[in-house]
Amino acid sequence: MTLSTSPTGPLVTVDELQAGLVGPPGSRPVLVDVRWSLGAGPEANHAAYLEEHLPAAAFLDLEAALSGPPTPDGRGGRHPMPARETVEQGLRAAGVQDGRPVVFYDAGPGLGAARAWWVAAHHGLEGAVLDGGLAAWRAAGLPTASGPVDTPEGDVVLPVGGPGRELLDADGLVEHQAAGGQVLDARPADRYRGENETIDPVAGHVPGALSLPALSLLGPEGRLVDAEHVVTALTDAGGRTDRPTAVYCGSGVQAAHLALALEARGVGPRPAVYVGSWSDWVSDPDRPVER
Repeated sequence: MTLSTSPTGPLVTVDELQAGLVGPPGSRPVLVDVRWSLGAGPEANHAAYLEEHLPAAAFLDLEAALSGPPTPDGRGGRHPMPARETVEQGLRAAGVQDGRPVVFYDAGPGLGAARAWWVAAHHGLEGAVLDGGLAAWRAAGLPTASGPVDTPEGDVVLPVGGPGRELLDADGLVEHQAAGGQVLDARPADRYRGENETIDPVAGHVPGALSLPALSLLGPEGRLVDAEHVVTALTDAGGRTDRPTAVYCGSGVQAAHLALALEARGVGPRPAVYVGSWSDWVSDPDRPVER
């Protein structure tokens, strides 16, 4: 059976999601809450989920299901790409079923949900992200729930070597640039410039990369800006819509959010993601750094 896909692309509105949830039970989307905040830890993220979430939504831990174990030398970055089996087990535990759509969301600003979307899509599962997340759902006056959810075990099967989003390592990023591709840094602009670096041991950015912070593409209500604004932000950063694009950030989370914005708004070719990102790049002291 073909894996579930979102008929509206990788981004869904509250109205679209609400309409899908009143359809036949077998076609209703599975809701997955990917609550995540940098440095908060799985326990705090899960506690926030228990406090308030969409009805029937299951919790998916980004650290356990959407990231591999970091290596002692830092190779692979702070959130290495997880094995297919790890992702599949996590999605099944969250109730994701073969043949049913899946919608990821979080409590803002969308980073956890975007990481889940991209990792699943890389492994062949085309899900969607709720634009604006929990805040948009709540702002629409729709009900929320609290406490644990009795989630039936899912049966989703991620294909081995199936078509998915392009994943790059450090060497692949260098080859991408050598072939004329552009590279976008999704971190806040000060970290790109090498200022206020409090997370990674080396400050700066990949030589030749352009700064396009992922969170700059959110509107005041936490929803993604429209295509015109994305194009403007890209061109203002020195990028072009007709060039192959690769994106990275600190550890492959904000990069997924930028990839979502570009793909959802149809801006340029579908981007590749350097998941190891800056935390992987600086694990090798021989790699050049620009500030």
